Amino acid sequence: MNVRYRVELSQAERDELTAMLSKGKRAARKLKRAQILLAADSGCSDEEIARTVAVGGSTVYRTKRRFVEGNLEQALSEEPRPGAERKLTGKEEALLVATACASPPEGRARWTLELLADAMVKLTDHESLSGETVRRRLAENGLKPWRRDMWCIPKVDGEYVARMEDVLDLYAEAPDPDRPVVCFDESPLQLIGEVRQPIPAEPGQLERYDCEYRRNGTVNLFVCIDVHRPWRKVKVTERRAAEDYAHCMRELVDVHYPDAACIRVVQDNLSTHAAGSLYEAFAPAEARRILRRLEFHYTPKHASWLNMVEIEIGVLRGQCLDRRIDDPDWLRREIDAWERQRNAAGAQINWMFTTDKARAKMRRAYPVTSKES
Repeated sequence: MNVRYRVELSQAERDELTAMLSKGKRAARKLKRAQILLAADSGCSDEEIARTVAVGGSTVYRTKRRFVEGNLEQALSEEPRPGAERKLTGKEEALLVATACASPPEGRARWTLELLADAMVKLTDHESLSGETVRRRLAENGLKPWRRDMWCIPKVDGEYVARMEDVLDLYAEAPDPDRPVVCFDESPLQLIGEVRQPIPAEPGQLERYDCEYRRNGTVNLFVCIDVHRPWRKVKVTERRAAEDYAHCMRELVDVHYPDAACIRVVQDNLSTHAAGSLYEAFAPAEARRILRRLEFHYTPKHASWLNMVEIEIGVLRGQCLDRRIDDPDWLRREIDAWERQRNAAGAQINWMFTTDKARAKMRRAYPVTSKES
């Protein structure tokens, strides 16, 4: 005979389960049990809980029983399962993790499952160890030693915080036609052509193109995007020298924003992104005239993700440039068409990262000092 178990959570238990679900960094089974307990505490029936959480009725019943007969930890944890015991003890698993995080053997670029299994046999009393055992233990600890990512690690100091908050405050301002905010950046692009004509797609057959291609040099894309209105401009140039940058700034002042009192430009720390580039390209009086209408705001070093135009460049590459284009004139026509369509559609970047969120999420960037201001 089944017993009807009634779940009544304390406020502390509700808060713990709610926090667990909001983070979402636990095993899926554990998160489902947390959902079951919260739903049962709110008075939902077992059938309704099973349907909402997408589990069987027996799972709902067992979870409620373990909570009532035990405690919250027992209700959330796995019951012992039949089968052989783990081959690696807790200490041996810790040794495996430490080994995987250390340097690989001499003459090898990275650890493999086979190398790690052989190393564990030498370091422990096991006579043999399978690669699958090693793989499962590494997966549980979120380790893939045969993979690595290239990453720019920023120096988070006062200068980083100052530049970050300066940019984020610009994004949060109300639109001002007299003082527009424009994000600016450049991106190189290879001109790639076909050696053989691709075979068009047809029912039951994907488009096919030859692995061989023809490289026809490179070009540079200067990209501008208005933070507060649906406008972007892409300029294709042969290079990205200081002179080319200077001409982009003059076009920004004279062509795109002729009536603005001051154009605030968000850009990264590339050496050409400086007032001196305008003096290299134009006479001093002309350079000064342009610079009087510009105000430069720089993203922190190794933090180009704070520049909204980086997102727009990603959209441009995904929607327009993800193919082989070998002719600069063809490239300009395609980019112009994409630009007109995106501007006409009113597309804008939905930027959600604010200064307040930065202070909440990046606490390491805001050390607490004992000094009172």
